Amino acid sequence: MSRLRVYADDNPGAPIVQLGNPARIAMELAAIGVRFERWDAPVVPPRDAAENVVLDAYRPYLDQLMGETGAGSADVLRVGADTKGWAQARSKYLSEHTHSEDEVRFFVHGQGDFILHVNARVYDVRCTAGDLISVPAGVSHWFDGGETPDFVTLRIFTNPDGWIAQYTGSDIATRFPAEA
Repeated sequence: MSRLRVYADDNPGAPIVQLGNPARIAMELAAIGVRFERWDAPVVPPRDAAENVVLDAYRPYLDQLMGETGAGSADVLRVGADTKGWAQARSKYLSEHTHSEDEVRFFVHGQGDFILHVNARVYDVRCTAGDLISVPAGVSHWFDGGETPDFVTLRIFTNPDGWIAQYTGSDIATRFPAEA
């Protein structure tokens, strides 16, 4: 289930907002410029479906989104507990960073937490299957797919080089781990 918890950035133990309704989550995140929505695909492809099958299942949504954002490509990221190199990749995602373009993800299967640091607040957004999140360029954030990840996401890029992070050097992510 999708979830949002908001904290003061100096108090990781006490959420000041807790939401589970996707429409309310979308409204709360819109206030900080983050897009959050649910997509209802007519058919959800199997977890192990080929990349072109997954992309084709969501093509109408992708075409609209890519037209709105000017994004030039989309791909499928599949991560499971047996994914080689996940521990190393996870450590780079867990460090607070920004991007020069919007970070757009749609969860086909599984879940992960996008954790945003905006205006002295920390927003822990649990994204689950059917959720789209678009973190605007320049917004400090990190991502946690968990120690034993299980997710399939669509990634949408404007930059042909794909995912490029600018790390902030802050240790805030160590103080605000994703909550179970």
